Amino acid sequence: MPLTLKIESVLDTIRPYLQADGGDVELVEVQSNNDVILRLTGACSSCSMSEMTMTAGIEESLRKSIPDLGKIVAVKE
Repeated sequence: MPLTLKIESVLDTIRPYLQADGGDVELVEVQSNNDVILRLTGACSSCSMSEMTMTAGIEESLRKSIPDLGKIVAVKE
């Protein structure tokens, strides 16, 4: 399974929780060194808890499922 599909599959398990609060996460890019660029959208882009959501929720889930990822970075909308 291609890396982008693996990442999307993990993000799909997280999305319902983000969407319940009016937000979402979008995969922007997977770079050649396996760094992952994500975008928090909707309410998540401006939420004061977005940094914690990113590290404790999204990044942890991605690393648990796909350990060989590089940096995981979120960009603003």
